[in-house]
Amino acid sequence: MSEFYFTKNNIDDLLFQLGKEFKRVGGRKVHAEVTIIGGAAIVSKYGFRLSTTDIDALINAPTSIKDAINNVGDNNNLPNGWINPDFMKTCSYTEKIREYSVYYKTFCNVLEVRMLPPAYDVAMKLQSFRSYKYDISDIIGIIKTGNVRRDEIEEAVGNFYGGFDNLVRSKDAVNLLDSIYSTDDLDELYRSARGNESENRIVLKELSDDEPDKFKKYGVDAILEMAKRKNKKI
Repeated sequence: MSEFYFTKNNIDDLLFQLGKEFKRVGGRKVHAEVTIIGGAAIVSKYGFRLSTTDIDALINAPTSIKDAINNVGDNNNLPNGWINPDFMKTCSYTEKIREYSVYYKTFCNVLEVRMLPPAYDVAMKLQSFRSYKYDISDIIGIIKTGNVRRDEIEEAVGNFYGGFDNLVRSKDAVNLLDSIYSTDDLDELYRSARGNESENRIVLKELSDDEPDKFKKYGVDAILEMAKRKNKKI
């Protein structure tokens, strides 16, 4: 199956279909709540990123939601797990997501969708901080598009993770914010970050094809650092 790209338009359409199908399999009196985070939320709310390859979501619903998700996936030729809670296994997950989420839309009177305010989107990206995904460029894009103040981000990081000292890459996170709030050209900073991330992905793809055992032994960040030392362009 070819990779499917979720966009602002088809995300809302698929959520409508999910609400409709959930009502069909569960009944009109059964309700579900889905909090969308990560790339899908960014695609839905901001204009700088056009697509993502899956929908990360915190799902609070009866078990019938699984059938509804699978049926919508089958009807649209979507990959398995097109909407999933797998992010809960990552370092950016916090039990406080629901508490700080805000209402987005209701579909078919049974499916309430929630998302996070911009500063909390940034906080989660600061925690994950993957140079081979789009975390860094997403942070820049959200701050620029959402006019997010630094004190709002500091508050969000505190509420979610107890402060910057508890972030996995706390020094890098602070340095990035220093760069963002001191530059006169956020557009260029975004382009540079996005370019670096794209190049990192290419390097990792090449290395995973040529030397897959290295990933088990060293991990992604260490491999990227080794690639830099070998003068690969990343």
